[in-house]
Amino acid sequence: MTEATVSSQPVHLIRPGKPAEPDAPRWPRPAVLALFELPFNDLLYRAQQVHRQHFDANEVQRSTLLSIKTGGCPEDCSYCPQSVHYDTGVQAGKLLDVDEVRRAAAAAKEQGASRFCMGAAWRAPKDRDIEKVVELVRAVKDLGLETCCTLGMLTDRQARALKEAGLDYYNHNLDTAPEAYGRIISTRDYQDRLDTLEHVRAAGMHVCCGGIVGMGESREERAGLIAQLANMDPYPESVPINHLVQVEGTPLHGLDPLDPLEFVRTIAVARITMPTARVRLSAGRQQMSEAVQALCFLAGANSIFYGDKLLTTGNPDWERDQSLFAKLGLRSC
Repeated sequence: MTEATVSSQPVHLIRPGKPAEPDAPRWPRPAVLALFELPFNDLLYRAQQVHRQHFDANEVQRSTLLSIKTGGCPEDCSYCPQSVHYDTGVQAGKLLDVDEVRRAAAAAKEQGASRFCMGAAWRAPKDRDIEKVVELVRAVKDLGLETCCTLGMLTDRQARALKEAGLDYYNHNLDTAPEAYGRIISTRDYQDRLDTLEHVRAAGMHVCCGGIVGMGESREERAGLIAQLANMDPYPESVPINHLVQVEGTPLHGLDPLDPLEFVRTIAVARITMPTARVRLSAGRQQMSEAVQALCFLAGANSIFYGDKLLTTGNPDWERDQSLFAKLGLRSC
């Protein structure tokens, strides 16, 4: 099977409950599941081959994520401590002002970040919210950083406004496989996710889209998530793979944790099926040992979030990352 290439055409996705497009998907779900089921060494060897065809295997892109509006979200995502439906101790806050964001972005650049991401706990921002975010995007762009936002569901007009402000990436994760989505979230459906991604692509922005593993899903459902991502046309330029961070008070707290090697398998399968994407270690990295992180880089991960926090949960600090990079001979890019 040949790996997919990135095209410049509008995004097309395999929609749950609808017949497949006349052209067969690049990565049928059974083929993705077959990758998951390879012997571990064979899977990592194949992932390394693909990775080295498209990237310097020892370079890792660093991003910083700042929560610009924390808590008070009306969605009921079972994994999220920012939901108003759960008592997690996260207090709702106001949108940060331009000066606060500019200072945070400047500090991130000083510590080696090339991309600055801003997240707001909204179901869907109002137009007046977008006007304020536009100011933040411009302030960060003025520092010479790439910009990314995750703000919830967007209309086509809002997506165009962000693009005109200079936003480079928009993050909107699929979270999980289509058939598992209803177990995790009830206040929106999968189609809402797909619609926003189409607005982002139509506006000309890059797509940052991945998911969360360790939410009680089966391996087949993990394969379903990767198949959805890999069969986008084009597939996302940035693919964050999050390991569930269990927060007391959320419905998913207390689940049996995902085996670390299964997480590494997920990274490897994402790399093979989306060869030119930045595959990012995102939430859950603080709980990973250095050995597991090293395996993830070997499997094709080449982007990380770093800093004190990832929205509201902990993240490895700068000094620990510097030490790990030195041990592995990795460089920032």
